[in-house]
Amino acid sequence: MIRTVWFYAVLVVSSVIHASGVLVAALLGVKRRPGGIYDWGASDWARDIIAAAGTAVELEGRERIPPHQPVVYASNHSSMFDIWALAAVLPGSVRFVAKQELVKVPLVGRAMLAAGHVAIDRFNRARAFEAYERAAAVIRGGISAVVFPEGTRSRSGELLSFKNAPFGLAIAAGVPVVPVYVHNTFEILPKGGIRLRPRPIRILVGEAIPTAGLSLDDRQRLADRTRAVLLGLRARVDSGDASR
Repeated sequence: MIRTVWFYAVLVVSSVIHASGVLVAALLGVKRRPGGIYDWGASDWARDIIAAAGTAVELEGRERIPPHQPVVYASNHSSMFDIWALAAVLPGSVRFVAKQELVKVPLVGRAMLAAGHVAIDRFNRARAFEAYERAAAVIRGGISAVVFPEGTRSRSGELLSFKNAPFGLAIAAGVPVVPVYVHNTFEILPKGGIRLRPRPIRILVGEAIPTAGLSLDDRQRLADRTRAVLLGLRARVDSGDASR
């Protein structure tokens, strides 16, 4: 219980500090650059929260991430800890494609938009496509994106079916999809949960999937291929073999 109370205290304080820093930078017209304050606003914030929760994060397969170019990371999603774990360890400048509801979070929502993260209105098709176009522009500017193709957090920890729109984003931006499987976050804090059950987090990186030569008609095929990779990564973790 003490760990849980400490976690929420750090979550609030760190959120205020990092969101305020990002918003002040935006008001002053600070430009986005690799390693700058907008990257710091997500990565340092996430590291604070991970440390407060006592949940170390290990990234396995980093060498599979294509160097010197942006990518679209496609991840499973069963806990808010997926976001913090990925933000804490993924290399380079990374922005999240997140649900519109997060914009309503005081300070954090405004800072998220100011830093270049993209909010998707899942219930308005036209606005969702506009948001994906903005995300594609961010990627073309040299920044990687994280998408959660399930569209929402899994309530069981099982991998849900994939939406194909996030894969249209990768095709439109002309960048590879990198499947990433985040292990143990559901056990730490499932959707609707309050009390923490700390344990180490493992992030497994799959082989990058190229999108060169694909059209938007290939979105579902790309989604199915990516989901198959994530299921394979999960099977490796479950079998105790995540070293290959």
